[in-house]
Amino acid sequence: MTGIVAEFSAWLTDFLPGDYYDRYRDYRWDLTLRRDYQRACFEAGWLQPTWPREHGGRSLGLRDAMEIRLEGALRSAPKLPNIAGPNVAAPAIRQFGTPEQIDRLLVPLLRGDEWWALGMSEPEAGSDFAGLRTRAERDGDRFRVNGRKIWTTQAHLSRWCTLYARTDPAAPKHRGISCLILDLESPGVSTEPIRMASISDETFCEVLLDDVEVPVANLLGPYNGGWQVALASLQHERQMIWVMNWVEIQRGLDSIQRADGQKGEDVYTELGSLLADAEALRATGYRALYNELAGRPSPEADILKLLGSVTLQRVWELSAAAAGPGSASDPDLLFERQDALAATIYGGTSEIQRNIIAERLLGLPKG
Repeated sequence: MTGIVAEFSAWLTDFLPGDYYDRYRDYRWDLTLRRDYQRACFEAGWLQPTWPREHGGRSLGLRDAMEIRLEGALRSAPKLPNIAGPNVAAPAIRQFGTPEQIDRLLVPLLRGDEWWALGMSEPEAGSDFAGLRTRAERDGDRFRVNGRKIWTTQAHLSRWCTLYARTDPAAPKHRGISCLILDLESPGVSTEPIRMASISDETFCEVLLDDVEVPVANLLGPYNGGWQVALASLQHERQMIWVMNWVEIQRGLDSIQRADGQKGEDVYTELGSLLADAEALRATGYRALYNELAGRPSPEADILKLLGSVTLQRVWELSAAAAGPGSASDPDLLFERQDALAATIYGGTSEIQRNIIAERLLGLPKG
């Protein structure tokens, strides 16, 4: 453990309640603790370790930042209450925002004072981001926006949204999209939570936009350049997702090995395969990091999301098999299995990831 990681580990120990691990089942849903954790991380410089102090960091290198994230995940540090804000919206604002946008929006976002949603997926487009149909038409010093977004996590609790809309319908699919900073309290915005099948505080929502006015000053990034904003934002999200998935996979593997049920040969065979896949995921994550440090293209980044989410689902299904009949009455195991089902959907579905890998990495023709 490097000195900076040891410093973070000691800070985390001081922050967490003394009975945190004994009562983790309760603390994992404690919104007050999670809000306090985000604010404390920001103030101590652990929230975005590579960024400067004023933006919740310590100007660290990518390697140290990765080790800090892994340490926090391995120790089950409190989950940020609004993950999309610091991990997706904040990097986009910091990279593409005007000085006025950064000054007004970034610190309240990072401190957790204002929550953010991501207006990307649509009912007719699913995970095909380039197929979005929401329109934003320029009308003087504002845009008039009409359309629908779906699977918009925590939109009902958020103040702001990075909204992607088509601003040039005549342009090719990947062009003519712009990113707008939408105030979700604007007239014409209605948000409807979607009923969830499992316990979760990351509620999906549908957002309806009926002639919503968005100031032109709220354009984030270049006009008709939303595709580049989205790619840069999602790159940060993918780094977060693979670390999160790997740690959850480790928890699942531990539960399999501790399970009291009869483990047959099939369970041990699958367990061996999953142990190998977990190590492959970690090694691939580090390879992607070293490529980034060296300034090289990193095809591994496109593989991480697919490998991590599929492996996570397999792990918790095997955990249920290893637990035997008792798994049916175990609410914690049921939650883990249901939660893992979302892994191949959020951050880009596995089908879309396979298309990206086939077309961009393997050079296969489009079907």
